[in-house]
Amino acid sequence: MSVRVVPVVDAPWDDVRTVFGTRGDPARCWCQYFKVTAATWKAQDIAGFERGLCDQVDAARTSHGAGPGLLAYEGDDPVGWVAIEPRPAYPRILSSRMAEHSAEPADAEDVWFVSCFVVRVGHRRKGIAGALLAGAVEHARANGARVVEAFPVQALPGTSSADLYHGPLSAFEAAGFEVVARPAEARAVVRLALG
Repeated sequence: MSVRVVPVVDAPWDDVRTVFGTRGDPARCWCQYFKVTAATWKAQDIAGFERGLCDQVDAARTSHGAGPGLLAYEGDDPVGWVAIEPRPAYPRILSSRMAEHSAEPADAEDVWFVSCFVVRVGHRRKGIAGALLAGAVEHARANGARVVEAFPVQALPGTSSADLYHGPLSAFEAAGFEVVARPAEARAVVRLALG
């Protein structure tokens, strides 16, 4: 079955809830970890994180903005999510050691970042992450991105699905991203110029 990828602003909220689920890391984070301070992260409840993502989607719909990510569908079934936005939307990423490997200015609105992937159990190992990444790159390009960056994970023996939330390095390499640094054996900093 083919995979269709759409901006979250064009999807029903119930489909987002289906992808994030009710257990595991996605249901506890709602792609808010990189957007809030450590203190906010510790103080916030899970319902607050869902409200945070919902508010970001609603704000993008109101302003006709790009939104914080995209959903993947197999037929009518929502099966995956990718978070991608201009890099300034992610203060925790900007202050991370990994960001030190970027040659781009921290406040560059035309540098977009792929921060997270979610693929529902039962739909993994079907190429959904690759389809989400391709959709994310095109979405960023259509919304003015000059560069897309990410910190994917090298899948090594013993790497769990939960460890791959930044995306598998193999998907980024297949999409033409350049590895610009390897700060750890299982981590890479990658970049794709869109011009």
